Amino acid sequence: MSSLAHAAARWLSEHHHEMVGWRRHIHANPELGRQEFATTQFAASLLADAGLNPKVLPGGTGLMCDFGPEHGPRIALRADMDALPMAERTGAPYASVVPGVAHACGHDAHTAVLLGAGLALASAPELPVGVRLIFQAAEELMPGGAIDAIAAGALTGVSRIYALHCDPRLAVGRVAVRPGPITSAADQIEVTMHSPGGHTSRPHLTSDLVYGMGTLITGVPGVLSRRIDPRNSTVMVWGAVNAGVAANAIPQTGTLSGTIRTASRETWLTLEGIVRETVSSLLAPLAIEHTVLYRRGVPPVVNEEVSTRILTHAIEAIGPDVLADTQQSGGGEDFSWYLEEVPGAMARLGVWSGRGPQLDLHQPTFDLDERALGVGVRLLVNLIEHASTA
Repeated sequence: MSSLAHAAARWLSEHHHEMVGWRRHIHANPELGRQEFATTQFAASLLADAGLNPKVLPGGTGLMCDFGPEHGPRIALRADMDALPMAERTGAPYASVVPGVAHACGHDAHTAVLLGAGLALASAPELPVGVRLIFQAAEELMPGGAIDAIAAGALTGVSRIYALHCDPRLAVGRVAVRPGPITSAADQIEVTMHSPGGHTSRPHLTSDLVYGMGTLITGVPGVLSRRIDPRNSTVMVWGAVNAGVAANAIPQTGTLSGTIRTASRETWLTLEGIVRETVSSLLAPLAIEHTVLYRRGVPPVVNEEVSTRILTHAIEAIGPDVLADTQQSGGGEDFSWYLEEVPGAMARLGVWSGRGPQLDLHQPTFDLDERALGVGVRLLVNLIEHASTA
Protein backbone atom coordinates (compact mmCIF):
# COMPACT_ATOMS: atom_id res chain seq x y z
CA MET A 1 0.00 0.00 0.00
CA SER A 2 1.37 3.42 -0.99
CA SER A 3 1.98 6.10 1.61
CA LEU A 4 -1.03 8.13 0.45
CA ALA A 5 -3.31 5.09 0.37
CA HIS A 6 -2.10 4.25 3.88
CA ALA A 7 -2.89 7.82 5.00
CA ALA A 8 -6.40 7.53 3.55
CA ALA A 9 -6.99 4.18 5.27
CA ARG A 10 -5.76 5.53 8.59
CA TRP A 11 -7.85 8.70 8.29
CA LEU A 12 -10.98 6.74 7.40
CA SER A 13 -10.52 4.34 10.30
CA GLU A 14 -10.47 7.30 12.68
CA HIS A 15 -12.88 9.74 11.04
CA HIS A 16 -15.37 7.93 8.80
CA HIS A 17 -18.16 8.44 11.32
CA GLU A 18 -17.38 12.16 11.40
CA MET A 19 -17.61 12.34 7.61
CA VAL A 20 -21.02 10.68 7.73
CA GLY A 21 -22.02 13.35 10.23
CA TRP A 22 -20.83 16.11 7.90
CA ARG A 23 -22.85 14.67 5.06
CA ARG A 24 -25.97 14.41 7.22
CA HIS A 25 -25.54 17.97 8.51
CA ILE A 26 -25.28 19.31 4.97
CA HIS A 27 -28.18 17.12 3.87
CA ALA A 28 -30.43 18.43 6.64
CA ASN A 29 -29.49 22.05 5.89
CA PRO A 30 -29.58 22.32 2.09
CA GLU A 31 -29.00 25.59 0.26
CA LEU A 32 -29.88 26.54 -3.29
CA GLY A 33 -27.39 27.69 -5.89
CA ARG A 34 -25.49 30.88 -5.03
CA GLN A 35 -27.03 30.75 -1.55
CA GLU A 36 -24.60 28.18 -0.11
CA PHE A 37 -23.23 30.57 2.52
CA ALA A 38 -23.58 28.23 5.50
CA THR A 39 -22.29 25.21 3.56
CA THR A 40 -19.29 27.24 2.41
CA GLN A 41 -18.51 28.35 5.96
CA PHE A 42 -19.00 24.81 7.27
CA ALA A 43 -16.40 23.46 4.81
CA ALA A 44 -14.04 26.38 5.38
CA SER A 45 -14.13 25.91 9.16
CA LEU A 46 -13.29 22.20 8.94
CA LEU A 47 -10.37 22.90 6.62
CA ALA A 48 -9.09 25.79 8.74
CA ASP A 49 -9.32 23.68 11.90
CA ALA A 50 -7.00 21.18 10.19
CA GLY A 51 -4.43 23.92 9.62
CA LEU A 52 -5.26 24.57 5.97
CA ASN A 53 -5.91 27.95 4.37
CA PRO A 54 -9.27 27.95 2.55
CA LYS A 55 -10.21 30.99 0.47
CA VAL A 56 -13.91 31.79 0.02
CA LEU A 57 -14.76 32.82 -3.53
CA PRO A 58 -16.23 36.23 -4.40
CA GLY A 59 -19.87 36.47 -3.40
CA GLY A 60 -19.41 34.32 -0.31
CA THR A 61 -20.32 30.96 -1.85
CA GLY A 62 -17.78 28.39 -2.93
CA LEU A 63 -14.16 28.13 -1.85
CA MET A 64 -10.71 26.93 -2.89
CA CYS A 65 -7.96 25.46 -0.77
CA ASP A 66 -4.36 24.84 -1.89
CA PHE A 67 -1.77 22.76 -0.09
CA GLY A 68 1.20 20.56 -0.92
CA PRO A 69 4.24 21.55 -3.01
CA GLU A 70 4.00 25.09 -4.38
CA HIS A 71 6.08 24.37 -7.47
CA GLY A 72 5.33 21.81 -10.15
CA PRO A 73 2.00 20.24 -11.11
CA ARG A 74 -1.15 20.98 -9.15
CA ILE A 75 -4.13 18.61 -9.29
CA ALA A 76 -7.61 20.01 -8.64
CA LEU A 77 -10.41 18.00 -7.05
CA ARG A 78 -13.90 19.50 -7.36
CA ALA A 79 -17.19 19.03 -5.52
CA ASP A 80 -20.47 20.89 -6.00
CA MET A 81 -22.47 22.04 -2.97
CA ASP A 82 -25.93 23.25 -4.03
CA ALA A 83 -29.29 21.59 -3.48
CA LEU A 84 -32.48 21.45 -5.54
CA PRO A 85 -35.73 23.43 -5.19
CA MET A 86 -37.88 20.44 -4.26
CA ALA A 87 -39.36 18.85 -1.17
CA GLU A 88 -37.73 15.78 0.39
CA ARG A 89 -39.73 12.64 1.14
CA THR A 90 -37.11 10.19 2.38
CA GLY A 91 -38.33 10.11 5.99
CA ALA A 92 -34.68 9.94 7.09
CA PRO A 93 -33.78 11.32 10.53
CA TYR A 94 -31.41 13.72 8.75
CA ALA A 95 -34.00 14.82 6.17
CA SER A 96 -34.06 18.44 5.01
CA VAL A 97 -35.38 20.93 7.54
CA VAL A 98 -35.68 23.59 4.83
CA PRO A 99 -39.12 23.57 3.19
CA GLY A 100 -38.96 23.05 -0.55
CA VAL A 101 -35.19 22.49 -0.69
CA ALA A 102 -33.46 19.10 -0.77
CA HIS A 103 -30.16 17.42 -1.58
CA ALA A 104 -31.69 15.05 -4.13
CA CYS A 105 -28.62 14.92 -6.38
CA GLY A 106 -25.93 13.82 -3.93
CA HIS A 107 -24.04 17.10 -3.71
CA ASP A 108 -24.01 16.71 0.07
CA ALA A 109 -22.03 13.50 -0.44
CA HIS A 110 -19.73 15.14 -3.00
CA THR A 111 -18.90 17.86 -0.46
CA ALA A 112 -18.33 15.42 2.40
CA VAL A 113 -16.11 13.20 0.23
CA LEU A 114 -13.95 16.14 -0.86
CA LEU A 115 -13.63 17.31 2.73
CA GLY A 116 -12.59 13.82 3.77
CA ALA A 117 -10.11 13.47 0.92
CA GLY A 118 -8.65 16.89 1.64
CA LEU A 119 -8.12 16.16 5.32
CA ALA A 120 -6.74 12.68 4.58
CA LEU A 121 -4.24 14.15 2.12
CA ALA A 122 -3.32 16.91 4.56
CA SER A 123 -2.53 14.24 7.17
CA ALA A 124 0.05 12.57 4.90
CA PRO A 125 3.70 13.28 5.73
CA GLU A 126 4.43 14.43 2.17
CA LEU A 127 2.52 15.00 -1.06
CA PRO A 128 3.99 14.30 -4.50
CA VAL A 129 2.10 17.18 -6.17
CA GLY A 130 0.20 20.28 -5.20
CA VAL A 131 -3.50 19.85 -4.47
CA ARG A 132 -6.36 22.28 -4.96
CA LEU A 133 -9.78 21.56 -3.44
CA ILE A 134 -12.61 23.34 -5.26
CA PHE A 135 -15.97 23.52 -3.50
CA GLN A 136 -18.24 24.94 -6.18
CA ALA A 137 -21.58 26.71 -5.94
CA ALA A 138 -24.58 26.62 -8.26
CA GLU A 139 -24.01 23.51 -10.37
CA GLU A 140 -27.77 23.14 -10.80
CA LEU A 141 -28.18 26.65 -12.25
CA MET A 142 -27.56 27.05 -15.98
CA PRO A 143 -24.98 27.73 -17.25
CA GLY A 144 -23.46 26.69 -13.92
CA GLY A 145 -21.34 28.04 -11.10
CA ALA A 146 -18.23 26.49 -12.61
CA ILE A 147 -18.00 29.59 -14.80
CA ASP A 148 -17.87 31.79 -11.69
CA ALA A 149 -15.22 29.58 -10.08
CA ILE A 150 -13.06 29.67 -13.21
CA ALA A 151 -13.40 33.46 -13.39
CA ALA A 152 -12.21 33.61 -9.77
CA GLY A 153 -9.02 31.72 -10.66
CA ALA A 154 -10.00 28.17 -9.76
CA LEU A 155 -7.94 26.75 -12.62
CA THR A 156 -4.92 29.05 -12.39
CA GLY A 157 -1.87 26.82 -12.14
CA VAL A 158 -3.92 23.62 -12.36
CA SER A 159 -2.53 20.74 -14.43
CA ARG A 160 -5.52 18.39 -14.27
CA ILE A 161 -8.92 18.35 -12.59
CA TYR A 162 -11.14 15.50 -11.38
CA ALA A 163 -14.61 15.06 -9.94
CA LEU A 164 -17.03 12.37 -8.80
CA HIS A 165 -20.79 12.20 -9.22
CA CYS A 166 -23.14 9.90 -7.34
CA ASP A 167 -24.72 7.15 -9.47
CA PRO A 168 -27.78 5.53 -7.85
CA ARG A 169 -27.83 2.80 -10.53
CA LEU A 170 -24.37 1.59 -9.57
CA ALA A 171 -23.83 -0.53 -6.47
CA VAL A 172 -21.85 0.90 -3.58
CA GLY A 173 -18.22 -0.17 -3.78
CA ARG A 174 -18.05 0.31 -7.53
CA VAL A 175 -16.85 3.29 -9.56
CA ALA A 176 -17.46 3.77 -13.28
CA VAL A 177 -15.62 5.80 -15.89
CA ARG A 178 -15.31 6.06 -19.65
CA PRO A 179 -13.07 8.04 -21.97
CA GLY A 180 -14.70 10.74 -24.07
CA PRO A 181 -18.20 12.13 -23.44
CA ILE A 182 -19.79 10.93 -20.18
CA THR A 183 -22.63 13.49 -19.95
CA SER A 184 -24.59 15.48 -22.53
CA ALA A 185 -25.06 19.12 -23.39
CA ALA A 186 -28.23 20.61 -21.93
CA ASP A 187 -29.99 23.80 -23.05
CA GLN A 188 -33.34 25.38 -22.18
CA ILE A 189 -35.86 26.98 -24.51
CA GLU A 190 -38.88 29.16 -23.80
CA VAL A 191 -41.21 30.31 -26.57
CA THR A 192 -43.68 33.11 -25.77
CA MET A 193 -46.51 33.63 -28.28
CA HIS A 194 -48.91 36.52 -28.78
CA SER A 195 -52.29 36.68 -30.53
CA PRO A 196 -55.15 39.21 -30.69
CA GLY A 197 -57.28 36.45 -29.16
CA GLY A 198 -60.88 35.78 -30.06
CA HIS A 199 -63.86 33.43 -30.03
CA THR A 200 -63.23 29.75 -30.73
CA SER A 201 -66.12 29.86 -33.24
CA ARG A 202 -64.11 32.24 -35.46
CA PRO A 203 -60.44 31.12 -35.47
CA HIS A 204 -60.04 32.43 -39.02
CA LEU A 205 -60.44 36.01 -37.74
CA THR A 206 -57.50 35.82 -35.35
CA SER A 207 -54.28 33.92 -34.78
CA ASP A 208 -55.08 30.57 -33.17
CA LEU A 209 -52.40 30.58 -30.51
CA VAL A 210 -53.22 27.19 -28.97
CA TYR A 211 -53.11 25.52 -32.37
CA GLY A 212 -49.73 27.16 -32.88
CA MET A 213 -48.53 25.77 -29.56
CA GLY A 214 -49.58 22.30 -30.64
CA THR A 215 -47.72 22.76 -33.90
CA LEU A 216 -44.54 23.57 -31.99
CA ILE A 217 -45.03 20.79 -29.45
CA THR A 218 -44.90 18.14 -32.15
CA GLY A 219 -43.12 20.04 -34.90
CA VAL A 220 -39.91 21.20 -33.25
CA PRO A 221 -38.83 17.75 -31.96
CA GLY A 222 -39.86 16.27 -35.32
CA VAL A 223 -37.83 18.72 -37.37
CA LEU A 224 -34.80 18.27 -35.12
CA SER A 225 -35.00 14.51 -35.67
CA ARG A 226 -34.66 15.18 -39.41
CA ARG A 227 -32.07 17.96 -39.28
CA ILE A 228 -29.61 16.33 -36.85
CA ASP A 229 -27.70 13.06 -37.16
CA PRO A 230 -29.61 10.55 -34.96
CA ARG A 231 -26.29 9.05 -33.82
CA ASN A 232 -25.72 12.24 -31.82
CA SER A 233 -28.57 11.35 -29.42
CA THR A 234 -30.27 14.74 -29.53
CA VAL A 235 -33.52 14.87 -27.54
CA MET A 236 -35.95 17.77 -27.29
CA VAL A 237 -38.72 17.53 -24.66
CA TRP A 238 -41.29 20.13 -23.62
CA GLY A 239 -41.81 20.33 -19.87
CA ALA A 240 -44.29 23.19 -19.42
CA VAL A 241 -47.25 24.42 -21.48
CA ASN A 242 -49.32 27.40 -20.35
CA ALA A 243 -52.13 29.25 -22.14
CA GLY A 244 -55.77 30.19 -21.72
CA VAL A 245 -58.43 29.88 -19.03
CA ALA A 246 -61.71 29.47 -20.96
CA ALA A 247 -62.74 26.64 -23.26
CA ASN A 248 -64.41 28.98 -25.76
CA ALA A 249 -61.76 31.74 -25.94
CA ILE A 250 -58.58 31.75 -27.98
CA PRO A 251 -56.00 33.19 -25.56
CA GLN A 252 -53.79 36.17 -26.25
CA THR A 253 -50.61 34.79 -24.77
CA GLY A 254 -49.03 31.40 -24.18
CA THR A 255 -45.64 29.93 -23.31
CA LEU A 256 -43.84 26.69 -24.01
CA SER A 257 -40.74 25.66 -22.06
CA GLY A 258 -38.49 22.67 -22.52
CA THR A 259 -34.99 21.27 -22.70
CA ILE A 260 -32.77 20.20 -25.57
CA ARG A 261 -29.99 17.71 -24.90
CA THR A 262 -27.32 16.30 -27.18
CA ALA A 263 -24.40 13.95 -26.80
CA SER A 264 -22.39 15.83 -29.41
CA ARG A 265 -20.45 19.00 -28.65
CA GLU A 266 -20.40 19.89 -32.35
CA THR A 267 -24.19 19.57 -32.58
CA TRP A 268 -24.57 21.65 -29.41
CA LEU A 269 -22.83 24.56 -31.09
CA THR A 270 -25.40 24.59 -33.94
CA LEU A 271 -28.62 23.89 -32.02
CA GLU A 272 -29.74 27.42 -31.21
CA GLY A 273 -29.78 28.54 -34.82
CA ILE A 274 -31.68 25.46 -35.99
CA VAL A 275 -34.27 25.80 -33.22
CA ARG A 276 -34.91 29.50 -33.86
CA GLU A 277 -35.30 28.88 -37.58
CA THR A 278 -37.67 25.96 -36.97
CA VAL A 279 -39.93 27.85 -34.57
CA SER A 280 -40.24 30.82 -36.93
CA SER A 281 -40.96 28.60 -39.93
CA LEU A 282 -43.65 26.59 -38.15
CA LEU A 283 -45.47 29.67 -36.83
CA ALA A 284 -45.20 31.77 -40.01
CA PRO A 285 -48.35 30.39 -41.74
CA LEU A 286 -50.38 31.08 -38.59
CA ALA A 287 -49.31 34.74 -38.24
CA ILE A 288 -48.51 34.26 -34.57
CA GLU A 289 -46.05 36.72 -33.08
CA HIS A 290 -43.46 35.10 -30.87
CA THR A 291 -40.18 35.46 -29.04
CA VAL A 292 -37.67 32.69 -28.37
CA LEU A 293 -35.54 32.72 -25.22
CA TYR A 294 -32.78 30.19 -25.76
CA ARG A 295 -30.58 29.59 -22.74
CA ARG A 296 -27.31 27.92 -23.56
CA GLY A 297 -26.53 25.47 -20.81
CA VAL A 298 -23.43 23.33 -20.57
CA PRO A 299 -21.41 21.35 -23.11
CA PRO A 300 -20.89 17.62 -22.56
CA VAL A 301 -18.34 16.48 -20.00
CA VAL A 302 -15.64 15.01 -22.24
CA ASN A 303 -13.14 12.92 -20.28
CA GLU A 304 -9.63 13.52 -21.62
CA GLU A 305 -7.77 10.34 -22.59
CA VAL A 306 -4.69 10.57 -20.34
CA SER A 307 -6.71 11.86 -17.38
CA THR A 308 -9.15 8.97 -17.83
CA ARG A 309 -6.30 6.49 -17.82
CA ILE A 310 -5.02 8.00 -14.56
CA LEU A 311 -8.52 7.86 -13.09
CA THR A 312 -8.91 4.22 -14.17
CA HIS A 313 -5.66 3.23 -12.44
CA ALA A 314 -6.78 5.09 -9.30
CA ILE A 315 -10.05 3.14 -9.29
CA GLU A 316 -8.28 -0.18 -9.82
CA ALA A 317 -5.95 0.62 -6.89
CA ILE A 318 -8.95 0.60 -4.51
CA GLY A 319 -9.35 -3.12 -5.05
CA PRO A 320 -10.57 -5.82 -7.42
CA ASP A 321 -14.01 -5.53 -9.03
CA VAL A 322 -14.31 -1.82 -8.20
CA LEU A 323 -13.96 -0.54 -11.78
CA ALA A 324 -17.20 -0.58 -13.76
CA ASP A 325 -18.29 0.43 -17.25
CA THR A 326 -20.81 3.18 -17.88
CA GLN A 327 -22.67 4.77 -20.76
CA GLN A 328 -22.96 8.41 -21.71
CA SER A 329 -25.72 10.10 -19.73
CA GLY A 330 -28.37 12.43 -21.13
CA GLY A 331 -27.94 14.68 -18.10
CA GLY A 332 -25.86 17.85 -18.04
CA GLU A 333 -23.02 18.74 -15.64
CA ASP A 334 -21.16 22.03 -15.47
CA PHE A 335 -17.89 20.22 -14.71
CA SER A 336 -17.65 20.39 -18.51
CA TRP A 337 -16.59 24.05 -18.31
CA TYR A 338 -13.42 23.09 -16.42
CA LEU A 339 -12.58 20.55 -19.12
CA GLU A 340 -12.86 23.26 -21.75
CA GLU A 341 -9.80 24.82 -20.06
CA VAL A 342 -7.64 21.98 -18.65
CA PRO A 343 -7.52 18.19 -19.07
CA GLY A 344 -9.42 16.10 -16.56
CA ALA A 345 -12.10 13.49 -16.04
CA MET A 346 -15.21 12.64 -14.04
CA ALA A 347 -16.17 9.26 -12.56
CA ARG A 348 -19.47 7.87 -11.31
CA LEU A 349 -19.54 6.76 -7.69
CA GLY A 350 -21.86 3.87 -6.90
CA VAL A 351 -24.30 4.74 -4.10
CA TRP A 352 -26.98 2.03 -4.43
CA SER A 353 -27.13 -0.27 -1.39
CA GLY A 354 -27.81 -3.33 -3.56
CA ARG A 355 -31.24 -3.78 -2.01
CA GLY A 356 -34.54 -2.21 -2.93
CA PRO A 357 -35.34 0.11 -5.83
CA GLN A 358 -32.67 2.12 -7.62
CA LEU A 359 -34.06 5.59 -6.99
CA ASP A 360 -33.06 8.16 -9.56
CA LEU A 361 -31.38 11.50 -8.97
CA HIS A 362 -33.72 14.49 -8.58
CA GLN A 363 -36.42 12.32 -7.00
CA PRO A 364 -37.82 13.46 -3.62
CA THR A 365 -37.09 10.01 -2.16
CA PHE A 366 -33.45 9.87 -3.30
CA ASP A 367 -30.91 8.85 -0.66
CA LEU A 368 -27.61 6.99 -0.76
CA ASP A 369 -25.60 4.28 0.95
CA GLU A 370 -23.08 6.17 3.08
CA ARG A 371 -20.46 3.44 2.66
CA ALA A 372 -19.82 5.15 -0.67
CA LEU A 373 -18.24 8.11 1.13
CA GLY A 374 -15.19 6.08 2.09
CA VAL A 375 -14.84 4.73 -1.44
CA GLY A 376 -14.90 8.30 -2.75
CA VAL A 377 -12.19 9.42 -0.33
CA ARG A 378 -9.91 6.52 -1.26
CA LEU A 379 -10.37 7.26 -4.95
CA LEU A 380 -9.58 10.98 -4.69
CA VAL A 381 -6.50 10.25 -2.61
CA ASN A 382 -5.37 7.61 -5.12
CA LEU A 383 -5.79 10.17 -7.89
CA ILE A 384 -3.17 12.43 -6.33
CA GLU A 385 -0.77 9.49 -6.17
CA HIS A 386 -1.34 8.33 -9.75
CA ALA A 387 -1.51 11.80 -11.29
CA SER A 388 1.93 12.56 -9.88
CA THR A 389 3.50 9.71 -11.87
CA ALA A 390 1.72 10.39 -15.18
